[in-house]
Amino acid sequence: MKRTIKYISLGLMAVTMVSSCSDEFLQEKKNYDQVTSEVYEYYSGAERRLNDIYSWCLPAVSGMTWKYPSMGTNDDAAKSTEEYTGFSIFVDPENELSSMGTTNGVPDFFMGTSNNIQEAVYGRIRNINDFIAGVEGGNLSESDKNKLLGQAYFFRAWCYYNIFKWYGGVPIVTEVFNPTEDIHIERSSSKATYDFIMEDLKKAADMLRSETTNGGWKSNADYGRVTTGTALALKGRLLLLWASPLFNRTNDQSRWANAYAEMKNDLNDINACGYGLYSTGNNINGSDFAGIFTQIQNREAIFFTQYNTTAILTGIDDAAKNNAWERYIRPDNTGGNGYGAGLMLIQMFPMADGKLPAGLSTYTKLEPSNYQYESEYPFMNRDPRFYRTFAFPGFRWAYNGNAAEHDSHNPSDGANYTLWNYVWYTDLNDQGNPESGNSYAADNLLGSKQGVYVRKKGDDLDNNPSPLYVYNPAGWKSGAGPFYSKAPLIELRYAEVLLNLAEVACGAGDMAYAVEQLKKIRARAGYTAENNYGLQQNLTSDQATCMSAILYERQIELAYEGKRFDDMRRWLLFDGGSKFSSISGAPSTWTLTGWGGNTCTWLGFKEFNGQRRENIEFRLADKYGIGTTQWDGDPLLTTKMPQYGISPIDSIAKAYVASHEGTTMDQAKTMPENIYKAGKLVRPEGVNFNKGDMNEQLANLKAWYQDNLVVKERKGDRRDSQHNDEYINFRPNYYLLGFNSGIQNQNKRLPQTIGWQDYNNGGSNGTFDPLAE
Repeated sequence: MKRTIKYISLGLMAVTMVSSCSDEFLQEKKNYDQVTSEVYEYYSGAERRLNDIYSWCLPAVSGMTWKYPSMGTNDDAAKSTEEYTGFSIFVDPENELSSMGTTNGVPDFFMGTSNNIQEAVYGRIRNINDFIAGVEGGNLSESDKNKLLGQAYFFRAWCYYNIFKWYGGVPIVTEVFNPTEDIHIERSSSKATYDFIMEDLKKAADMLRSETTNGGWKSNADYGRVTTGTALALKGRLLLLWASPLFNRTNDQSRWANAYAEMKNDLNDINACGYGLYSTGNNINGSDFAGIFTQIQNREAIFFTQYNTTAILTGIDDAAKNNAWERYIRPDNTGGNGYGAGLMLIQMFPMADGKLPAGLSTYTKLEPSNYQYESEYPFMNRDPRFYRTFAFPGFRWAYNGNAAEHDSHNPSDGANYTLWNYVWYTDLNDQGNPESGNSYAADNLLGSKQGVYVRKKGDDLDNNPSPLYVYNPAGWKSGAGPFYSKAPLIELRYAEVLLNLAEVACGAGDMAYAVEQLKKIRARAGYTAENNYGLQQNLTSDQATCMSAILYERQIELAYEGKRFDDMRRWLLFDGGSKFSSISGAPSTWTLTGWGGNTCTWLGFKEFNGQRRENIEFRLADKYGIGTTQWDGDPLLTTKMPQYGISPIDSIAKAYVASHEGTTMDQAKTMPENIYKAGKLVRPEGVNFNKGDMNEQLANLKAWYQDNLVVKERKGDRRDSQHNDEYINFRPNYYLLGFNSGIQNQNKRLPQTIGWQDYNNGGSNGTFDPLAE
């Protein structure tokens, strides 16, 4: 059976560039997309075509783009939350996004690269549609068709979900059009788009049920493929989005009730696929929480991307598929880039009793902790997940490698690496200036340092003695870094399924069931029934407080996983949804009437607009004075110490000279091994969170801080030219995006979203209502 493969035109885009299918068999079958219909006549050919869809549609660690969701990098999504500092395009108070030109243009999450079938949003959808049509029209057995089609329907739903969450209604394309056809497909309503995605996910779940609900795929070779559980987990996320204030301005209770009933029932099939919370039964200070991200064939991972450790040798190596997260977060003196955590989230993490630090006004309905938050020592008495999310000076962060092979001034003992990122200044006037960045960090970090590091999802050698990366110092030369990791990148995990379920249960009024899900999450973190898992008692009787606790738990459990910005948009947390009437052309149906007209007030959450975020660093105490800009300019190691009579490095060098005839003091004092011996002489042993004596270790580190370090607040978000603070400003029309001028220019009949100017109609107000059904 032969069939013509067509292209999408639909007045939206013409995607006529051939795709880059790497499989030799597919390359032999050439037409517009390098395949003919014969590829679908036998299972191996169709599966290879399906694998190509996987390769283009799976998430990646690349920062938020139209084709990939945010995965926790410091991209525009995460920098619009408490996780990082620095104004993103969405919260910049000075520069408003525009749909009329390239200056401050609203980002494109709708079209992508229009002349490349794989790089265009609807190009990928076109390939999936082609696959669906090819398999459905082929002669494979019914069971083989179901296995293949179930996966394809999931990915079509995934592609549409990622544009639906930004725009609401979009054109729905299910056919494969010829480039010469003049086809225009209308922009569907949000409800129609939602229903279409829901239908695809239900098809996917049903078609894969017989293959995957007996513990997952039967063959180990199929591990990583989507399952019935994957489809139902994404379906739950979609149901939650539809019930949330972003799309449910009246708080229609039927949406919550429907979502709750379906998701509660779907949990049985998700469990039947073998998914569950990752746990070893030997949880030490949050070690199970850390282990989620460094275990192959991890039962918590529901939708994820697999990688390998192959190094990129020359140019573009198609065989090299590395997870770049490890090299992104690791400090510079180990071969990483280093992500700096914002102070706001550091402050917001729970204390050791599971409660919010006292004195914060962010979640006013949540009970404050009995522990005192210590701003000079933020690591004291915190939630176990805190220590697996952040790294401070004096925290062990062991790895399997030797960074001194790249630069002899780097610490050489990766297996015992401790982060020492305290800083000194070369000018005393800079020490108290929050805008000064003229600081230099210890252990050859110098200017390439962060005040507090993000360590979430890292492959810690103390926690995982069989790391999932190959450490190759030569990678530094290529700019790729030395960490070639095969750690899976998890987009959707079981903990989120439970949190999604808790949220819809609460929205539907079953707070007791919602709290049971929170307890499961907190039990894995290390809390026990003895203190009600750190949860306050009124969550089962107060819906607003219960919902606030769920959103808080999401913020902590899913930190740096790319979920917070979507949650803030769903719940209108930038302004509580009180500003929709200010949008030009907004109909009355856009006014938030549920939740008392303001979600922030109802939740007891402080509006994010009008706030700003800062950073912190830990500098050497005043008694150490200033240092130099060089790797060996650490005043802690060069200042005369009373207990030695001379500086630590002088003490070490003197002993070295005595045993090495012909070596001068100047030579001995600049030898890296002697510098690090001096550091070990005056710095405590790094805190190892896989040891049971965490509190004692932290107390010792605190005592050392008291003698040697001072916390310094550093400017995070921008100040203006007059050094005045600027504050977060997320405009109300950003909740549902419009199309930028490039999209509109190529799609003359595509209606613009209300709240955005129509480029094709002289800048008049958009007319498409994403909330209309």
